[in-house]
Amino acid sequence: MPKRIYFDHSATTPVDKAVLKAMMPYFSKIYGNPSSLHNFGQAALAAVNQAREKTAEFLNCEPSEVIFTSGATEADNLAIFGVVGALEKNGYGEKPHIITSAIEHPAVLEPFHQLEIRGFGVTYLPVEKNGVINLKTFRKAIKDNTVFVSIMYVNSEVGSIQPIKAMGEIIKEVNLARAKSDNKNKIYFHTDAVQALNFLNCDVKYLGVDLLSLSGHKIYGPKGVGALFIKRGTPTRGVQLGGHHEKNLRSGTLNVAGIVGLGAAIKICAKDKKKNNKKIIQLRDKFIAEVKRLIPKVIINTDIKNATPSHANISFIGAEGEAILVALDLEGVAVSTGSACASASLKASPVLTAMGIPDEIAHSTIRFTFGKDNNAMEIKTALKILPPLIEKFRRMAPKL
Repeated sequence: MPKRIYFDHSATTPVDKAVLKAMMPYFSKIYGNPSSLHNFGQAALAAVNQAREKTAEFLNCEPSEVIFTSGATEADNLAIFGVVGALEKNGYGEKPHIITSAIEHPAVLEPFHQLEIRGFGVTYLPVEKNGVINLKTFRKAIKDNTVFVSIMYVNSEVGSIQPIKAMGEIIKEVNLARAKSDNKNKIYFHTDAVQALNFLNCDVKYLGVDLLSLSGHKIYGPKGVGALFIKRGTPTRGVQLGGHHEKNLRSGTLNVAGIVGLGAAIKICAKDKKKNNKKIIQLRDKFIAEVKRLIPKVIINTDIKNATPSHANISFIGAEGEAILVALDLEGVAVSTGSACASASLKASPVLTAMGIPDEIAHSTIRFTFGKDNNAMEIKTALKILPPLIEKFRRMAPKL
């Protein structure tokens, strides 16, 4: 059987061999509970602390500002409900207002929907045709009672990069003005950086964020582990009850092997980022150029001038995206029609809809996301398979 080709790195990445090697002792040799005081526990705690230090070094923060979680979904929920819950306890002074975007991951959108039901004022920022928030629109959305903002760094479907640093500067400017006025409500700024870690600068001081979420399985680490950076002084409450782990912010016995894997993956990510980016962008750009040359009536939804090197979101007009995905899978090529977290939905992608793309075109869309282990031969093979499939499905499509 020929080797299968994996072009779905935005959904998850394979665990790096060096990461797996680092994790192995913590399954059966160094297996203590890091909360235990005996030698077994302290050996596990030492490994957790080392991973925390590696993560903090990558983010340019203090180790005490890193909270380990089960992944980015939990980190996003802790960031949103944790900060808002703490602010509620302290009192706002008036009905609070919070801001996010229309193209966030459900791990952000659904908590915002819950807060909206509870009476919070919520602004869902629109995006331009390239999937990017306009800074003027962002600035205008900030109200006197705005207390929290959550904007993703990179969109998982089209790869669009949001101007997080510029947004952080706007929020800093507003906070400084408020500090000199009667309005003492500070705005806290969170970003979901899951799709950014492999490619972009995630220095939290550079970005100007108060909270940042990340996940292990997007950076060639294990699934089921993530982290949340919480800047010192940011009011936060735990959202899980039942223990006093992670500074009382995240109850539950720590996933030691997973945390070790996250630390190993983030160290490799920092070391190899520049080299991997160069390789991946060459593969992606070659793929897009050949798709445009070989297949008529395609739309490239990814703005490659402002996207990660990995993403190529492409609409094949007149062909059904789900059918393309299944056919490619039968040929040994793994791709996606959008976010893996919403792949069971038959609705048009909310991200593409927010970008102004009509439903019929959105339904013809495939997301190709490339990784550090892909190569030119895989691109060549996929480009032999794809054009005849598109032609076949277009012939089969009902004529209107």
